[in-house]
Amino acid sequence: MPQRIVFMGTPPFATASLAALVEAGFDVAAVVTAPDRPAGRGQQLRMSAVKEYAMAHPVLRDRILQPEKLKDPDFHARLDATGASLYVVVAFRMLPEVVWKRPELGTINLHASLLPDYRGAAPINWAVINGETRTGVTTFFIRQEIDTGDVIGREETSIGPDETAGEVHDRLMAIGARLVVRTVGNILAGRVSPVPQSDSPALHTAPKLTPDNCRIGWSGSARNVHDHIRGLSPWPGAWSKLIIGDRPEQHFKILNTRVVANTGNGQAGRVEWIDERFIIHCGSGTIEALELQAEGKKRMDAASFIRGLQGEPVLRFI
Repeated sequence: MPQRIVFMGTPPFATASLAALVEAGFDVAAVVTAPDRPAGRGQQLRMSAVKEYAMAHPVLRDRILQPEKLKDPDFHARLDATGASLYVVVAFRMLPEVVWKRPELGTINLHASLLPDYRGAAPINWAVINGETRTGVTTFFIRQEIDTGDVIGREETSIGPDETAGEVHDRLMAIGARLVVRTVGNILAGRVSPVPQSDSPALHTAPKLTPDNCRIGWSGSARNVHDHIRGLSPWPGAWSKLIIGDRPEQHFKILNTRVVANTGNGQAGRVEWIDERFIIHCGSGTIEALELQAEGKKRMDAASFIRGLQGEPVLRFI
């Protein structure tokens, strides 16, 4: 009888790996995902991306598990009833030991960085924010300390100087799905030789994104400010407060920029219209804002924003 696996994941990043496993012919005995949650203005219940995929595939429709509590004995009994020998985790909650130790062959995770670098909740964002030129994905066996288990496989890719975190995310999603399929196949065939991770003070971390670390610091160099903005685009968005004339401060996200030739030594955060372009001075150098989004509004291109100002004289980000 073919060995069975349990898949655990929630967002679209995980859906790509689940789809790749199904298409490769693996026997997915259960799909574990987040419970349906209220979302949107109407607060209607919304399924996770992984559940939407499973519901669209008859073979998986009756195999969906949505536990509220991962330590629930009933959930454990349902896992055991699958007879799965391997659990595969992609973008899911932190598992308690009582879950990840259950399968005979262990539990593996796909992480969107080249471990041990960028352990944590937001590896793609922080790699772009920090101006990295290379990143990748890693599969590893889960153990108690987060993102520290023995490495099974890695695959690298480049990061372009103007790529956003969203663009890198989509590429890693596809690369990661292929790596998951290869990793699962090798584990089930007994062809893996996991390698322990090494630790170094030079390693980067990838902490959770918060309003504080998403705020733009205009005193940095133009390159650093640009990297910070693209590392948070399209979500959650780098933000700053904008002063327009004598109006109250407004909260803005800046979603797309480029570094441009230095136009002078203006105060950090000061805005100028130069050749009909939205230029912002940084601590050193300047950037051009291409797309912005006012709080509660839709994103807009800089030209539309400028037209809407109707000649307001003084603009400055703080």
